[in-house]
Amino acid sequence: MANSTTSLIESFKQAGQGQVFQFFDDLDAAAQASLIAQAETIDLGEVNALVEEHVKGAHDSALNLDGLEPAPYEALPVNGGDAAQWDAAWDAGSAALQAGRVAAFTVAGGQGTRLGYDGPKGTYPVTPVTDKTLFQVFAEKIARSGERFGVTIPWFILTSEINNDATVAAFEAGDFFGLDRESVHFIVQGLVPAVDYEGKILLAEKGKIAMTPDGHGGSLRALVRSGAVDTMQAQGIDIVSYFQVDNPIVQCIDPAFIGFHVLGQSELSSKMVPKAYALEKVGHFCVQNDQALVVEYSDMPAAMQEETTPEGGIRFNGGSVAIHIFDREFIARAGGSDTGAKLPFHRADKKIPYVNAEGATIKPEAPNGVKFEMFVFDALPLAKNPVIIEAARADDFSPVKNAEGVDSPKSCKEDQLRMFARWLKAAGETIETDDTGLPTITFEISPRFAADEADFIAQWAALEAKPELKEGVVIE
Repeated sequence: MANSTTSLIESFKQAGQGQVFQFFDDLDAAAQASLIAQAETIDLGEVNALVEEHVKGAHDSALNLDGLEPAPYEALPVNGGDAAQWDAAWDAGSAALQAGRVAAFTVAGGQGTRLGYDGPKGTYPVTPVTDKTLFQVFAEKIARSGERFGVTIPWFILTSEINNDATVAAFEAGDFFGLDRESVHFIVQGLVPAVDYEGKILLAEKGKIAMTPDGHGGSLRALVRSGAVDTMQAQGIDIVSYFQVDNPIVQCIDPAFIGFHVLGQSELSSKMVPKAYALEKVGHFCVQNDQALVVEYSDMPAAMQEETTPEGGIRFNGGSVAIHIFDREFIARAGGSDTGAKLPFHRADKKIPYVNAEGATIKPEAPNGVKFEMFVFDALPLAKNPVIIEAARADDFSPVKNAEGVDSPKSCKEDQLRMFARWLKAAGETIETDDTGLPTITFEISPRFAADEADFIAQWAALEAKPELKEGVVIE
């Protein structure tokens, strides 16, 4: 056995995790090499600290809600915001884009399991007529924004161990959806070992450690560890537009949002969407002790979520929908290995299949261990000058999460159609819709044609021959 392998095994024994190698001598050479490679990625000091804090220590998950207030935000002009301020923000964001300071960043580590789909969620078809996938929609939005501002906008995509190969293959098969392949960067999400209630690392197989993704908050560590932050710095990028893969109507590159971030000298800016109803299952933008933070719906008592303002509105109305802009240097700091403020890990009790001391695989019927994950919104209290702006739900948030009902492919396609109809009406066209704004025809506006309503109005006006608005038409 090589000295390095002996040393690694000894380090696990010294850390009280020698059980990881209890079946090592039973494995063939390939399985031994695989286990060694996996073990080398584990930070035993970090695991020990997580066990002490979240497994052996008191792990009361109840948050202290004393002094919690709704966070202030920049309201949309239609809701009383300062139109001149929004215009100034659009100008500042446009200038940042034209200067090549902006990159897109998509968190896309998940599979389409809840949709009954076998594959990376980003390869799920979502548009009403052409069935473009989520990845293609984002690629075309990014391409159109680059065209609009005269730059190539780099796109960083966080995949996972389970879907990276299939994601890259989908981009290859689609010829990167028209993007310069050198501008697209794939990053694999980090993993953390799962432990039992004694703090012992679990084995998924005799030669495989039970590893789980470190959460969407781990995306910041992944950007640093992969070298993506260094790539950004070399390219002059200091503004990173963050969004999740399941939301096809998100404005991937929003000039006004970027502008508010720039003008506010913010390290982390966020979009809020007014809650649809008091108990909607979204996080809440709040302020506590002069710090901005997000409080999850599961951590806020229902009575507090249902509090009203003197005018009768929902008091804690700022819903978090995972749309952010990060300063590159802040990512380097929050996701780096230096001492200082870091995103905290959270404990999740799970049913984790494992191999017991006798070598038998056990599939527990009740939670038997702990997974550790980070949440990206935990970066908010760490950031200087956080900015929160209002977004219109209809223009920025209609995720595809469930096979049926709310946030399903059907509801998302209908929301896309409503958005397309609004754009046409804003451009002066007449189109028949029902009481909810849903058009009577199914059609599509390609993201390659327009990235947002203002872009569509300008593009539509410039068309000499406009297509007939009929069933199945695609405006591109």
